[in-house]
Amino acid sequence: MSDPLSKRRLKAWIRLLGVTRGAESHLREFLRLNHATTLPRFDVMAALWRRREGVSMSELSRMLLVSNGNATAVVDRLEKDGLVKRTPSEADRRTVFVALTEAGLQQFEAQAAAHEREVNALFGALTEADLEALTDILKRMGRGETR
Repeated sequence: MSDPLSKRRLKAWIRLLGVTRGAESHLREFLRLNHATTLPRFDVMAALWRRREGVSMSELSRMLLVSNGNATAVVDRLEKDGLVKRTPSEADRRTVFVALTEAGLQQFEAQAAAHEREVNALFGALTEADLEALTDILKRMGRGETR
């Protein structure tokens, strides 16, 4: 038996993917042009901002859903720029913790405020009711609720 909504769900998925890709592309370019940074750098700094005490490199990779190698490459560049610092664990020499420096904290907070304004402008046509409906739908989908 065929599901009569199958094609409409497929079209909705394609639209959702298009909006997501378009917004991400716009924000990548915004960060590059206005803050001379990349989305991966912004994401690493955001994760470290949320965990001010610092995190292990392995935990950072898990938080960002990227490989240790990818996280290490971004952290290397941020460290070179004085925006993060690495501290070896006293308990386990194989573990290294990474945290934002004061300069990194200040730079990220400026970038985050501009990023929020840009996202607000991108989605400025959405009303409060639109946002509530969209948020509800996405939460249900995230929990695996289909109806």
